[in-house]
Amino acid sequence: MTEALGARARPAAVAFILMAILLDVIAFGIVIPILPKLIEAFRHGDTGRAATTYSVFATAWGLMQFLFSPVLGLLSDRFGRRPVLLLSLVGLGLDYILMALAPNLVWLFVGRVISGITAATYSTAAAYIADVTPPEKRAASFGYVGAAWGVGFIVGPAIGGLLGGIDLRLPFWVAAALTLANAAYGWFVVPESLPAERRTPLRWSRANPVGALALVRETHGLAGLISMQVLYTLAHYSLPTVFVLYTSYRYGWSTQQMGYTLAFVGVCSAIVQAGLVGPAVRWLGERRAALIGLLAAVGAYLGYGLAPSGLWFLAAVPLGALPGLYGAAAQALMTERVSASQQGQLQGINSSLMGLTGLVGPLVFGLSFAAGIKPGADGAAIFPGAAFVVASLLTLVAFLIALVAAHRRVNPSQLAPAT
Repeated sequence: MTEALGARARPAAVAFILMAILLDVIAFGIVIPILPKLIEAFRHGDTGRAATTYSVFATAWGLMQFLFSPVLGLLSDRFGRRPVLLLSLVGLGLDYILMALAPNLVWLFVGRVISGITAATYSTAAAYIADVTPPEKRAASFGYVGAAWGVGFIVGPAIGGLLGGIDLRLPFWVAAALTLANAAYGWFVVPESLPAERRTPLRWSRANPVGALALVRETHGLAGLISMQVLYTLAHYSLPTVFVLYTSYRYGWSTQQMGYTLAFVGVCSAIVQAGLVGPAVRWLGERRAALIGLLAAVGAYLGYGLAPSGLWFLAAVPLGALPGLYGAAAQALMTERVSASQQGQLQGINSSLMGLTGLVGPLVFGLSFAAGIKPGADGAAIFPGAAFVVASLLTLVAFLIALVAAHRRVNPSQLAPAT
């Protein structure tokens, strides 16, 4: 009877997690176009100083993710996914209120630091998905997670831009309301996904980025999968880092054209994640889906970097959505390598390393773009698309690693012991 009830509860639990991610990303996206403007207002309209300050804020956020994601992963393995998810949402909602009321840059900076610490929604939600979804269906579920992210990043910034035109503080209040409402919904609806008998004791030696990597060393084949994930994610930062500067410099695009293009990117991504991932993985298997996704990323980055006109850049966007096959399949492959009681640790490591790539990526691609637009002997830019070619090469290395590392079938004896 308990198993039957649990089986019926799984679709509802997954639906809640997807809704939680969607609302959380919308709330996060609402703030994206407004935070730089609020910082600029605190800097009395000095755009140069505002840009420097915003870079510091972004770095601090990524650093907090890097440092604290393993802690939250361990806590979810010890106390369950539900309390960590709900506390994260409550903390994030209160943090938006703090930023809405911030009287100066110091308090706004404190808010961003807290946001980086508490923003555990994705990693905890991914562990939850792994708990309640059988291995053969995880890729499709992770595809829906990716679709929720895509839709959230289309809707959120659009709402933020509209609300920010009324008042710069209003988007923070709306983000807080969405996040706290999400937490309240979860309190009454979401069940716990990790039974007490599968939980592990806290090991504080692993509650840091270095100690957490012990799981990678202990788990057969996980190091290769993590390596390809880091390279893929690092390459992914090329688009958000240089897109605005690149399309403005090379194609003369306006802010409106950039906005339409980003919306097009989001729509293509959502279509692939929600409609294509499940059937493709069932037909191809996780390994081949991951490899195809990586090859598509290699081609898309080359397309962006070599596009002689804006129309050619747009033509590469649908190809750039196909790496969604990789993301969902890679998550499925990694979750199969560890036991049920270690999914939180795994996702904590993932989030921590993604935070690290968020620190390194803007530097790598910002410098690559700057080097590419330096004038050559003829006075023209050397190669404006250099940053995207670097991203393509990084993804190619990830593909070569995946040829060896991305295998689905795992012998149960090779799973890391639940420690």
